[in-house]
Amino acid sequence: MFWTSGDVGLVVFVLPALVFSFWAQARVRAAFERYSRVGPSGGKTGAQVAAEVLRRAGLTEVGVLQVSGELTDHYDPRQRVVCLSPAVYGSASLAALGVAAHEAGHAIQHAVGYRPLAVRNSLAPAVGFGSQAAVPLFFLGLIFGWGPLLDLGLFLMLGVVAFAVLTLPVEYDASRRALAELQAGGYLRTDDEVRGAREVLNAAALTYVAALAVALAQLLRMALLREGRRR
Repeated sequence: MFWTSGDVGLVVFVLPALVFSFWAQARVRAAFERYSRVGPSGGKTGAQVAAEVLRRAGLTEVGVLQVSGELTDHYDPRQRVVCLSPAVYGSASLAALGVAAHEAGHAIQHAVGYRPLAVRNSLAPAVGFGSQAAVPLFFLGLIFGWGPLLDLGLFLMLGVVAFAVLTLPVEYDASRRALAELQAGGYLRTDDEVRGAREVLNAAALTYVAALAVALAQLLRMALLREGRRR
C-alpha cells in the first residue's frame, strides 16, 4: 500500500495528539467531578474564595461574576472580572476552590505585570484568527498548487504553536499562585485537601499541554505535506 506524506503525518503526529487531547479532557472532567463532591474544611464557595483572594492581593476593583456554561471559568483582563461557571461560583468544594483561585491567580498576574501573560494577551486576537484560518488556507494552497498560500498557512500555524507554548507558563504559574493563596488563607487545612486541589489544577493544566501537542502535530503534518509538494 502506498502512503503519502499526509497519511504519515496524520498517523504519526495528529492521531496520537488527538488521543492525548481526549484523554486530558476526560481526566480534567473526572477530577472536577470527583472533587466537586468533596467539601473543604472552610466551607466557602468558589465566589467567596475568589473575592477574598483578590481582596488580600489588593485588587478590590476586580469583580467576580457568574457566567453560564460548564468549565467556562476565565479571567477577562479587559473588563477586569473573574468569571466563574455555576459549578464553581456557588459551590463549596475542593474543585470549585481550586478553579476559582486559579482564575484569581490570573488577575494577580495581570496586576503585577506578569510578562508571559501580557505577551499572550497581546497576541490572542491575531492567534485567534490564525487558528481558524491556518489549515483552510494551507489546504487551499495544496488544491491550487500555490506555494505562497501553503507558506502562509504554515506561518499561521507556527503562531498557534508559539501561543500554545507561551500559554503553559501562564497557566502553571496561575495554579502555583492558587495553591499558595489557598493554603495561606486557610482554605485548605489538611494534606488531603491540598492534594485534591492540586489534582484538579494539574488535570486542567494537562489540557493546555494537549492543545500544544495537537497544534505541533498539525504543524508537522503540514510541513510534511509542504515538503512532499516540493518534490
